[in-house]
Amino acid sequence: MSVRLQITPCTYHEQPLEYFARLRGRPGAVLLDCGRPASPAGRFDILSSDPLAMLEIDDRGHLSGMPELAGLSPFAAQQALLDRLGTETPDSELPFLGGLIGYWSYDLGRLIEPVGEQTQPTVALPASRVGLYDWALIQDHERRESWLVASAERRRQVLDWLAQPSAASGNFRLTAPFAGELSRADYLERFAVVQRYILSGDCYQINLAQRFSAPYAGDLWSAYCRLRKATPTPYAGFMAWTTPQGEQAILSLSPERFLECRDGQVETRPIKGTRPRGETPEADRDLANELTASLKDRAENVMIVDLLRNDLGRVCRPGTVRVPQLCSLESYANVHHLVSVVTGELNANRRPLELLAAAFPGGSITGAPKVRAMQIIEELEPSRRSAYCGSLGYVDVRGRMDTSIAIRTAVADRGRLHLWGGGGLVADSEGEAEYQETLDKIRHLMDALTRNAGNPIENE
Repeated sequence: MSVRLQITPCTYHEQPLEYFARLRGRPGAVLLDCGRPASPAGRFDILSSDPLAMLEIDDRGHLSGMPELAGLSPFAAQQALLDRLGTETPDSELPFLGGLIGYWSYDLGRLIEPVGEQTQPTVALPASRVGLYDWALIQDHERRESWLVASAERRRQVLDWLAQPSAASGNFRLTAPFAGELSRADYLERFAVVQRYILSGDCYQINLAQRFSAPYAGDLWSAYCRLRKATPTPYAGFMAWTTPQGEQAILSLSPERFLECRDGQVETRPIKGTRPRGETPEADRDLANELTASLKDRAENVMIVDLLRNDLGRVCRPGTVRVPQLCSLESYANVHHLVSVVTGELNANRRPLELLAAAFPGGSITGAPKVRAMQIIEELEPSRRSAYCGSLGYVDVRGRMDTSIAIRTAVADRGRLHLWGGGGLVADSEGEAEYQETLDKIRHLMDALTRNAGNPIENE
């Protein structure tokens, strides 16, 4: 029997932190955060908790929490879970009226593509963790409105939760500086290997990343609030849960959309090309101009646009894939980026999770050609990426979807916090510059977590 949803107004807040502070202690609490008011590019916040079911998938493809779905592929199992949500949805322009919310890690890609197994998982998060949510609190920052989407029974529960006092934020601190998994020399050695692969014709571009880790103590929600203040972004998110081994969480401050699907219209927004922000307005303008004039960065971006055109073409109606925006400048708190837009129209017999599977993981964080790039990443990066370079987002019961590329993302696992910085390497890349770029991309995050107390990186 289907359940009728109601959409009722709530008090509007300029940011979602007050609402989520009342929900974050509940099972399966999730926040998809558009970064307002400091990040004007975003529009909607989506908050929820207490899912009807939670589906975890490990890096072998084994399902946890729903044995009746065993034997299905990861994305097929998630579609089967989504199909269980029997709700009557009203006409609404709100982005989410119930469905799946969660993450898909980069490592899920090894279940799709023949990558090999040269690295070991050092972070114990599931390869994917999605919940089936039958309610959401949605904030529309363009219209400055907030809405509760829920059945009448669920609405009473949620209003009771929201009437409770906010959970007090605890202290957060790193108990040692971030330490890199690779030294500068290690990175440059791997950079040289990438150059040999490119010159020999194995690939055109490789996205090479390095990981930094630090032990921490305290409240990860406080850590997320610090990160959000330091570098607000339109595709941010927070989710945390407890396992017998300890707390796990994803704190994502991503500026990059991976895939949006709305009424069959598909969009992806790859980022390639980066410069740090300048210390003065003049220096900042010079760095932005340098980026937009860079043939190397534009070529890097165009390579990934071509890859994504091909990925979208696998599930979009022939002749509908377009590039309405190529290499436009977008500026964030710590960096300038070149951003392109690729669009298409989903085939009538395809569903958004099939689109996600066809394009996963995102080409902007692998390189080109994708499978060979992923194999080289597997060879050169010392440990697996976990949620970094995967995706956070939702798949709505009506067939709407929006997901990020999980860059600028911290992963917490068993008392340690992990950050990655990476960048696309092409034939005319320079090793020292690329190494510095990996630091530029995440230094704001490290500084926020250390409160600028000395050098946030040990043995840089």
